[in-house]
Amino acid sequence: MGWNSWNRFGPFVSERLVLETADALIETGMRDAGYRYVVVDDAWHESVRDDAGELVENRWAFPHGMAWLAGEVHRRGLRFGLYTCAGTRTCQGYPASRGCEARDARRFASWGVDFVKVDWCHTAGLDGEPTYRVWSEALRAAGRATVLSICEWGRHRPWEWAPALGHLWRTGPDIQDTWASVLDALDRQVELHPFAGPDHWNDPDMLEVGNGGMTDDEYRSHFALWAMLAAPLMAGNDLRAMSEPTRATLTAPEVIAIDQDPLGRQARRLRSERGAEVWVRDLADGSTAVLLLNRGESSGRVGFARSDLGPARGALVVRDAWARRDVGELGERHEVALAAHACALLRVRRA
Repeated sequence: MGWNSWNRFGPFVSERLVLETADALIETGMRDAGYRYVVVDDAWHESVRDDAGELVENRWAFPHGMAWLAGEVHRRGLRFGLYTCAGTRTCQGYPASRGCEARDARRFASWGVDFVKVDWCHTAGLDGEPTYRVWSEALRAAGRATVLSICEWGRHRPWEWAPALGHLWRTGPDIQDTWASVLDALDRQVELHPFAGPDHWNDPDMLEVGNGGMTDDEYRSHFALWAMLAAPLMAGNDLRAMSEPTRATLTAPEVIAIDQDPLGRQARRLRSERGAEVWVRDLADGSTAVLLLNRGESSGRVGFARSDLGPARGALVVRDAWARRDVGELGERHEVALAAHACALLRVRRA
């Protein structure tokens, strides 16, 4: 869980933005909700390496340097992340790490970097598994515990090989701040649930919650779906100026608890009929998370049957994870009226 600069700010990153965001994580309650990583994405660099061949931060935007900035982030009880690319240039055209993986891993470790996102631009002729194997070995050799975020957009089926190399891997192209993009990312996850688990996660991409392109209902569905998918929760909005509905969505404690459930199982889609979907996820305490989604264009009722949860015996209680309250005992069927693009997130447990 954390924040990444790209979805809201693109290449316009700076030391000031990072520190103000780190402070906002604390002031808004997001750090207490579990958000820890502050990740600077593309365009933090100078346009060339220095005479020693090292990556150099843009000192106009980062006047105190990355080591100092990482220290300030750490002092706030947070962790610091940086971006690079597996190819010859980053997606914004800055120096990348092809052929310099070991050097750059040592550089990042010396700066105190805790999270490295490795993108996939300018990689003609490269194959995903051997390329990221080099990165995995370089980070291990650098001697600092570092999260490796593999970002090759699902081109080489990373879910089949990335668990041995990194901690999360992108499963598709970049998300956009639209409902259609959220659904596209969601549909790419349907067959991937066997590959996710503790310390190795399918990554449908960072969150767009609060960036202005969707309704509050759509953002709540986006967030709840990512929680059901056991996806990394990397906020991508301006935390310094977010609305109360956005803050409430991003810090919803029982929704986050489902995402962070220690069993680490990704949800399965049980049913998709005429825009109504049912997703289920087994949780560590023996309860089941159930997400009811109306992805259609008009309001309607969406429900599930008791039999969808397997042969559980005895009384079962349904809890609304958004409202944080029990809503009654489960009968043979439970239905909810949902507006277009809205969802219900429920937790079903033994009475």
